[in-house]
Amino acid sequence: MINFRIISKILGSLLFVEAFFMGCCLAMAFTFHEDDVMAFIMSTLLTFGSAFLFLFFGHDAENSLSRRDAYVVVTLTWMVFSFFGMFPFLIHGSVTSFADAFFETMSGFTTTGATVIDDVEALPHGLLFWRSLMQWIGGLGIVFFTVALLPQLVGGSVKVFAAEATGPMRSKMHPRLSTSAKWIWSIYILLTVACAFSFWAAGMDWFDATNYSMSTTATGGFSTHNGTIFLASPLVEYLAILFQFLAGINFTLLYLGLFKWKFGAMWRNGEFRLYLAIIGIATLLIMYLLLTRMDYSFEHAFRSALFQVVSFITTTGLSCTDAGMWPRLTWGILWLLMFIGACAGSTTGGFKSIRVLMLLKVLRNEFRHILHPNAVLPVKMNGQSIPQGKLVSLLAMLTLYIIALVAITIVMAVSGIDITNAITISLSLVSNIGAGLDTNMGPQMSWADLSTGLKWLCSFLMLVGRLEIVAVLVLFTRSFWQRN
Repeated sequence: MINFRIISKILGSLLFVEAFFMGCCLAMAFTFHEDDVMAFIMSTLLTFGSAFLFLFFGHDAENSLSRRDAYVVVTLTWMVFSFFGMFPFLIHGSVTSFADAFFETMSGFTTTGATVIDDVEALPHGLLFWRSLMQWIGGLGIVFFTVALLPQLVGGSVKVFAAEATGPMRSKMHPRLSTSAKWIWSIYILLTVACAFSFWAAGMDWFDATNYSMSTTATGGFSTHNGTIFLASPLVEYLAILFQFLAGINFTLLYLGLFKWKFGAMWRNGEFRLYLAIIGIATLLIMYLLLTRMDYSFEHAFRSALFQVVSFITTTGLSCTDAGMWPRLTWGILWLLMFIGACAGSTTGGFKSIRVLMLLKVLRNEFRHILHPNAVLPVKMNGQSIPQGKLVSLLAMLTLYIIALVAITIVMAVSGIDITNAITISLSLVSNIGAGLDTNMGPQMSWADLSTGLKWLCSFLMLVGRLEIVAVLVLFTRSFWQRN
């Protein structure tokens, strides 16, 4: 059965981490002498106190997790973090509704980037920093952060990693998972610092540069200004394109490229090549439409198309223009990018490019089987044959993904939302992008007009999208809770 003591112990330790980050935001609030100081003092104390309470209930637990425990602890961690993360907003009074505050924090931790706050610029600097920090923490995974920081805490860290990691295949850069986690987090921190410094050098003030760097490398999309329109110079936009693109690459590949200088290994990776090809083709198509139908200049068309393509495929959701005013054919292209997503093992959402590549290879083999019925045609990725069980899981994932998208679209349409926005919302939630296209639900939208019930549903769907559906839905099966 489920070992709730070890789960309580892990949650308590993780809440100490969250309280520490709240303390960082408290320091930010003190720096700017604004009215969110007391909100962070009370939230930090409340989180610290709850952490001790969780640890008390799990103080005598052994550091051993079963696979079931791992799935429970991962799902509960994201819910508990979002629950405590909403208190700064509620105590400060910038968000008055419990549903709105939970929506905002779940959107942050899952790097969705959808917001219910109409006037973001009215928020004090501490709360703005907390919104960005939530995304940055959730970018690589809350529990994965613990594996890097406190590997001794989780005896079954491999099981936890499997429950939280994105993508169908796991690759290691070191035999010990905790060492791999440290390397990956080192790359993540390096990217964030480099992005912040680049934004600052290009003319942003240090606060915006820091917040946008966390939002960009976590592919989250929260902004320190109203809407997600990226109000910046062309230089900053090109820098944002670069760091969004890097954040969409498998971090193991980034490790090989940045630290081992094995750029050939990156190029030989099939998923990376598909990622590049999708970006290139989509950019050229949208650029052509902007040049012929919108009278853009060549450079403006290239920059706008590339920015939106990279932002949508990496599920960041930042914008450099209002894509809702573009030709509707571009909407279809961006919808497809939202569905596909970038590489597995990155900070992005979506179905993942590696799954698309696997599906394409399965289809290719099926066509070959028509001509050669007796041929044995294994599906290979980067020279390695994929087990049949992985292919079955792939088809199950695709089925669940499509069912979820159709069901959410129907629910939103029945609730009175037009079909264009219903499709966009469903893709935004399940792919964790939080962006829209229509004039009512476009890049400058607020999700505050949704009903309370829909906000709770959206919060759940953001969690389902971040943990890739199966890890959450398995908790609702009878067999998961049976003794055997």
